[in-house]
Amino acid sequence: MPVSPAHIKALLDQKREAFSSFNKAKFELLTAYHQAWAEFSALTLPQQQDRLGGSYPAGALPLESPKLAHKGVIPFFFAESAPASERWSNRESSAQWVQAVLSDVTTFAVDGSQISPGKDLSIPIALIQIGWFENPHSKTRPYQKDVRVDLLTPKDLGPNPAQPVERRVNVRRFQMETERLVEYINACEEPERTLVFFDGALVVTFAEAFDPDSQKAYVQAMLDLLRASEERRVPLVGYVDTSYAHDLTTMLHHGCGLEATEGIHDAQLLARQMDWGDRIPLFRCDRGGILEQYEEQRHQIAFTYLKTTRDGYPVRLEMPLWMWENGHLPRYLNWVRGEVIVGGGYPYGIETADQTAVLQGPDKHLFFRVLQDWADKEDINLRLSRKMVSKQRRR
Repeated sequence: MPVSPAHIKALLDQKREAFSSFNKAKFELLTAYHQAWAEFSALTLPQQQDRLGGSYPAGALPLESPKLAHKGVIPFFFAESAPASERWSNRESSAQWVQAVLSDVTTFAVDGSQISPGKDLSIPIALIQIGWFENPHSKTRPYQKDVRVDLLTPKDLGPNPAQPVERRVNVRRFQMETERLVEYINACEEPERTLVFFDGALVVTFAEAFDPDSQKAYVQAMLDLLRASEERRVPLVGYVDTSYAHDLTTMLHHGCGLEATEGIHDAQLLARQMDWGDRIPLFRCDRGGILEQYEEQRHQIAFTYLKTTRDGYPVRLEMPLWMWENGHLPRYLNWVRGEVIVGGGYPYGIETADQTAVLQGPDKHLFFRVLQDWADKEDINLRLSRKMVSKQRRR
């Protein structure tokens, strides 16, 4: 029988108090964290550092003086872009700003896609494709898009109870993406006019839930990327569109004596205080956990939050600490803002790399057809499921 709307509504009415209590408790805690953020932000940088002196991991450690910030937020138009008199009045003025900021600045991004093993095939096999997009923002140099493909065989995907097959595919895709970024960084001819995007966090906390070998693979891939960026001085930004990190709330727990909570994340704490283009001062990530495996890069990852849409939460930007130390952080952040404007709320480079890399339904069917023809020719016993055979015939 179909679900009854009346039954659902009756249950919601019955449990209304549980929802009301939850909302009230969360509102009160969020209010306390808002007040603590304002209080902490009003301190000088030495005072902030003193507050967190004995805490480890503190979640976040302040790096940048809060003197440009108002209630913990650095306004875009007043601090890093232009005087208030030059606030954009229309789309044309913002486009002119983007052109001035990104002219002859090369952005590069990589993304990946995959066809994972499944019940449709009698042999475990996976196809991975990464795509990249290089945009020189130049009238004389064209953009470049291309792909790279890899195939994982039964040997690559063999039995290992600690590593499910899907995880091994994901690890290899991650490695391919970072390897391409490292390759590009090492070949970069103009580091001072280049920005490399990594689509995700530079701190691979998600891997903590995995087996030691998988953790090691993710960490090593990220170390290779961080080291290449630092050695070549090519700016690198990890772009996290939807972040649930708790670094700032953990810091406020230690620095202001608030109740520890995972129910409030950093982006939620900051959202209502920020307008488009605003950011917060820079912090060093002091999360502990998998960062303990980052060797000399353990204390070398900084982050900020940047508002890239009128509504919604700010995005999290992670970057190597050297990008702050060289004094060019405002320039790098304006490059990110410019890419977001071109992409209509999301970096154009990452968006285009995703479109280049994505494997869709027709690609999957083409892969299976080529695979079946090859297996027949090589006399390899490969069987497709009846469902897949039926789909192939219909197409």
